[in-house]
Amino acid sequence: MVHQYKSSRVFGTQIKIMSKIGIKKSYTLGDGRTIELETGKLAKQADGAVVLTMGKTMLLATVVSDKDAGDDMDFLPLTVNYKEKFAAAGKIPGGFLKREARPNDNEVLVCRLIDRALRPLFPDDYHANTLVEIQLISHDPEVKADALACFAASAAIAVSDIPFNGPTSEVRVAQIDGNWIMNPSPAQMEQSDIDLIVAATAENIMMVEGEMSEISEAVMLEGIKVAHDEIKKQCQLQLDLATEIATAQTKRTYDHERTNKELLNNIKTACYDKCRAIAAESIADKALRGQKFGAVKDEFVATLSEEDQADKFLISQYFKSVQKSAVRDVILNDRLRLDGRKLDEIRAIWSEVDYLPSAHGSAVFTRGETQSLTTVTLGNERDAKMVDEVTQDGSEKFMLHYNFPSFSTGEARPSRGTSRREVGHGNLALRAIKPMLPSGEDNPYTIRIVSEILESNGSSSMATVCAGSLALMDAGIKLKKPVSGIAMGLITEGGDGKFAVLSDILGDEDHLGDMDFKVTGTPDGITACQMDIKVDGLPYEVLEQALNQAKAGRLHILDEMAKTIATPNVELKPHTPRIVQITIPKEMIGAVIGPGGKIIQEIQASTGATVTIEEVENTGIVSIMTNDGEASDAALAKIKAITAIPEVGEIYKGKVKSITNFGAFVEIIPGKDGLLHISEIKHERVEKVEDVLKEGEIIEVKLIAVDPKTGKLKLSRKVLLDKPEKQEA
Repeated sequence: MVHQYKSSRVFGTQIKIMSKIGIKKSYTLGDGRTIELETGKLAKQADGAVVLTMGKTMLLATVVSDKDAGDDMDFLPLTVNYKEKFAAAGKIPGGFLKREARPNDNEVLVCRLIDRALRPLFPDDYHANTLVEIQLISHDPEVKADALACFAASAAIAVSDIPFNGPTSEVRVAQIDGNWIMNPSPAQMEQSDIDLIVAATAENIMMVEGEMSEISEAVMLEGIKVAHDEIKKQCQLQLDLATEIATAQTKRTYDHERTNKELLNNIKTACYDKCRAIAAESIADKALRGQKFGAVKDEFVATLSEEDQADKFLISQYFKSVQKSAVRDVILNDRLRLDGRKLDEIRAIWSEVDYLPSAHGSAVFTRGETQSLTTVTLGNERDAKMVDEVTQDGSEKFMLHYNFPSFSTGEARPSRGTSRREVGHGNLALRAIKPMLPSGEDNPYTIRIVSEILESNGSSSMATVCAGSLALMDAGIKLKKPVSGIAMGLITEGGDGKFAVLSDILGDEDHLGDMDFKVTGTPDGITACQMDIKVDGLPYEVLEQALNQAKAGRLHILDEMAKTIATPNVELKPHTPRIVQITIPKEMIGAVIGPGGKIIQEIQASTGATVTIEEVENTGIVSIMTNDGEASDAALAKIKAITAIPEVGEIYKGKVKSITNFGAFVEIIPGKDGLLHISEIKHERVEKVEDVLKEGEIIEVKLIAVDPKTGKLKLSRKVLLDKPEKQEA
């Protein structure tokens, strides 16, 4: 590190001002764009700090880790925070406080992307409280920051003295016309049929998450490989930066775990075979299986002295380790799973739709001991979610919320608000279903899906995808194709290359396994995925087998769903509000709204319908929402009248608005008056208009001309009247 010192004198006292010159490293992507890492300039009291720059996007990543761990910690208390600063985009936050508050859903999702890539790379025995924070301090609309945040975070750890089996990084890959693009711009993303974020070290894939338009398994695997090639360059850049930092060369020493080899060996001797026997019993009931494992532990503890029994922490940790080893051995060598299924077998499925009579759409989906009760609610434009964030503005007409109450796993845990896990699982299900939603006239609604997990033993997010698809079809939404999802697991054994790919994993199999791979899709391809890998050196051949096995399972689940409902209901539920839409010229939007909203408010008040207008390109889309057909017809008639273009030769029922000495002005459609000249009132001569017409009177008139220059309307009443017969002389 280079130091510079400047001397200054303040009030007679000489002081030294020290500044550190930042060290920079950069590399260039294939399209010529540059990513730069800089350290030693900002946040120098953190254990590690890096500024990542791409275009005008800048991320500040910092990491701080305590020197010691708490007593008897058996996990890494890692916290990852990602925050987008409104000043980065030249914005002032909305709301009453006008400052950044709790993380929004987008920030939570980015936190999870970073956390899932970093957490497996810390040493298993490192348990010091660790905080990683990434801030978006400058925003470039052409550079998406979410896929760069893990790159910055890993670089901050790389230049620190914190033990870490990295570096790692993440990239987003898109495909346009068969060509792969690294870290695409938002405009490029709109043209892509795949949005895939991959995290990896130079050697191994760590995490995959994405949304696709029914792509094949082969295309997805190719995308992962292309992303990994780019990540290798980013990992090398971090290593190059770290070589110039003294603290990064000497990682700290630590001792965070107590050990008792004698106790571990005793537990292995006394419990391994018993745990293996229970695993081989094929007990489908999770609670019963847990009781049997617990009995083995209690039996062993009873053999210990009172003094040895006091060390509950180590007994618990060692027993979990022995139990995990025994269960994995049964799966690998006996090819038998905890609940007795074959490796590729799906648990029993039952489902039901129209379960809730008051919901616009509802479904219950149960697979094994995992159950989701899902509802669909349909609203109008006003119900859309307003988005006011640093990197995006606008509204979202499709929402999916996932709730995971503690009773679903038999726990008495109080609710402390929506967890990051709930946000992440809901987002995965949303991305799975979203590509299959109808658009335009086929879907005028704002849609909210809510999944309530009532039972959980593995892959409740995939149950949400299935239940959401069923509930949408029950609601009468014209879903292009139903979507299902499946969670895949993996058990591997180092050395001999033996492995087992598990379809539709249990919660226990997720915990003791080496991979959690969720895949969703239709019969024609993948729509979303999320994968976390916990082991090093996973061959692409294993991923390929997992993808193909997932496809078979996905198709089986779709067949089971089709037994309940195969296609969307033709009709909406009787209590579902109907939406009628018409398109009007852009210049007519103001006429429908009226001054200060006067016209549209009058339409709603007089008809009882809810009317919204959305400007799309050069047109206005008017949506009329109501449960009453007559109210809808009345509102539609009023809007058509306002937006109608008067046609010469048409007959109108108009209201006399005002009377002059030369004629009367008649409103033939709302907001459009025409002149009924005194000579056009009757065939006979009219001396005074008031003798024939009164203000407010409704009369029939015919539009006989439109002035081409002024657009003024000329009306006639007499052409609709019979001519009087001539009197004989």
